[in-house]
Amino acid sequence: MTLSRRSLLATTATAGVGAAIPAPASDAGAGHGPRTGFERLAADGYAPLSGQKVGVVTNPTGVTRDVRHIVDVMHADHRVRLTAVFGPEHGFRGTAQAGGSEGRYDDPATGLPVYDTYLKSGQALADIFTASGVDTVVFDIQDAGARFYTYIWTLYDCMEAAALAGKRFVVLDRPNPVTGRAALGPVLHEEFATFVGRRPIAQAHGMTVAELARLFNGEFLDKPVPLETVAMTGWRRGMFFDDCALPWVPPSPNMPTPDTALVYSGTCLFEGTNLSEGRGTTRPFELLGAEGVDGRWAEAADEEGLPGVRFREAYFAPTFSKFAGKTVGGVQLHVHDRAAFDPVLTGVALLVTAKRAWGGFAWRPDNWIDKLTGSEQVRTMIDAGAGAAEVAAAWRGELAAFRRVRARYLMYR
Repeated sequence: MTLSRRSLLATTATAGVGAAIPAPASDAGAGHGPRTGFERLAADGYAPLSGQKVGVVTNPTGVTRDVRHIVDVMHADHRVRLTAVFGPEHGFRGTAQAGGSEGRYDDPATGLPVYDTYLKSGQALADIFTASGVDTVVFDIQDAGARFYTYIWTLYDCMEAAALAGKRFVVLDRPNPVTGRAALGPVLHEEFATFVGRRPIAQAHGMTVAELARLFNGEFLDKPVPLETVAMTGWRRGMFFDDCALPWVPPSPNMPTPDTALVYSGTCLFEGTNLSEGRGTTRPFELLGAEGVDGRWAEAADEEGLPGVRFREAYFAPTFSKFAGKTVGGVQLHVHDRAAFDPVLTGVALLVTAKRAWGGFAWRPDNWIDKLTGSEQVRTMIDAGAGAAEVAAAWRGELAAFRRVRARYLMYR
């Protein structure tokens, strides 16, 4: 698999990626955790947006440290000319469930026009940017660290569309909630590209949104966008979200806590099976199960000896999604050592042990698992009887290649 036609041509960390507004060496977060890109933008009097009509791609996570939404803050500030908002999946104000959006409307709080970007890309999205009349598109959304979490592909689509429409693009950085220490898992094969994975990056990418924007611009966009990234200060790659002294706003209805994000890049794979991934419970992606599953699955999972995690036999009744209103059996993940925990290896091991422990196990008929993992490899190897370590060994080469490219775009130590 070829990661990118540009990978062999790039010679420096900034080749083709656009300008970055770096973190000043003297600013380590003012003693209260990292300062986000928006905090730095506002502290600088919105200088990068001076004289521009500005539109913001955001959702409920675009908040200040005191939980005011950045759209409300910018709208009330004469130093910036905010003229439009662009809402992703779940909507700008977050009222829609998975697979939904809020449509086009005028925001009651500010009167600003809100445009719907969900499932729009290419020229269709470029036409929305053109119709909005903005000069600069600003992106500020909290990511969860997984390739199939769709906001990073909203970022990609908006960058591509902004380039087509002749707009500037500014990314305000926020922490990767599960650290930026390493990329993990299989890399997407381009023939499996969908909105849960547009381009070949690792399943757990280990990057911030600004770093991803630089990588997208440098590796994947046919026409790079005029890009600026506003770095955080005080963030280090080993920080988990609770190290950051920032408020957690659920980026989507089934991402209620940073604990959810910690396991999500592995256990979301159960969306590709007939087992519940815990949607409709208070612990989505930490609870997994189905009718007929008993304690043998938790026993089998614990016998794998996976680092940093234990498994408890669990029973639960989802209120919606798979098995709504029914009591199902399964497991709950309990992560006891976050530094050692490998969410992707854990997710694959849970697929392997579920298939062995429960005779009713089945993949979704549309092979959605291939879209989530990025190829047929994980599914076909598990079906052939491979264990988790053997499956992980099969993606080692492509992951190493991605890590080499990724390293050129990292902005933090």
